[in-house]
Amino acid sequence: MRPTTRSVPMPRSGPEPEEMAPPEAASRLAEFIHRHPRLLVLTGAGVSTDSGIPDYRDAAGAWKRRQPVQHQAFMSDVSLRQRYWGRSLLGWPVIRNATPNQAHHHLAALEARGYTDLLVTQNVDRLHQKAGSRTVIDLHGRADQVVCMACGYRCERDQVHIRCAELNPGFLDLSAGAAPDGDADLEVDFSGFRVADCPHCGGILKPDVVFFGDFVPKERVSQGLDYLREADGLLVVGSSLMVYSGLRFCRYAREWGKPMAALNLGRTRADGMLDLRINARITETLSQCLRSLSA
Repeated sequence: MRPTTRSVPMPRSGPEPEEMAPPEAASRLAEFIHRHPRLLVLTGAGVSTDSGIPDYRDAAGAWKRRQPVQHQAFMSDVSLRQRYWGRSLLGWPVIRNATPNQAHHHLAALEARGYTDLLVTQNVDRLHQKAGSRTVIDLHGRADQVVCMACGYRCERDQVHIRCAELNPGFLDLSAGAAPDGDADLEVDFSGFRVADCPHCGGILKPDVVFFGDFVPKERVSQGLDYLREADGLLVVGSSLMVYSGLRFCRYAREWGKPMAALNLGRTRADGMLDLRINARITETLSQCLRSLSA
């Protein structure tokens, strides 16, 4: 299995795609869904931004901020773990307290109406499940759980959050802007931060998410591709597809002759593969699309 961090340079040739007005975008998307009524839906960070969870990339696919933590660095560098959990004291509540926005509810409605039986998400916030989507593959894991990398002990993220707060009460007085995936834009001296280790074996605790440089579990990918093989097409929503974990679904769809559409505000790495490219606002487009499908 290839690492989730394998990024491919975003194509820069040609003009920037023009943003499409929601009525036209919704009409085109509804037509695509009518023609291909059993879809695999793949979502990314753009679906959750309206819930207050920042994304990593801009409309051109470039990094907005420092790249996220690397798996090997997290495992080998104590100071990096101090920095990660220190910033998490401020950043994790943003994800924990986030609520689904209308885009999440609209995608759940597509499932309820029978247009998809499976949603694969690159997000780790579990907002699709909170919105009512019943069959979801969390491709990159889930941020609300923590696992010990030595003995396999598991617990809720809040338990580790509370323990870190108890060990480091001074950090609770700090403030910082939210960053993606439970991080925060905080730059202070973390050398005195006390990290909560596994209560069973003293091992390294890590959120149960796929960090950059780590591997997506094979069974998650296989389950998604098995469904894609039988689906009428692929619909990508809110992802630039810059990492291979998402892009692979487009490459297999092309290999298997599956029609593809993408609804994303900005470029995607798969623009040259798509049958339908919709550069439009996600929530408004999905809302009007559902009305068209009802009509």
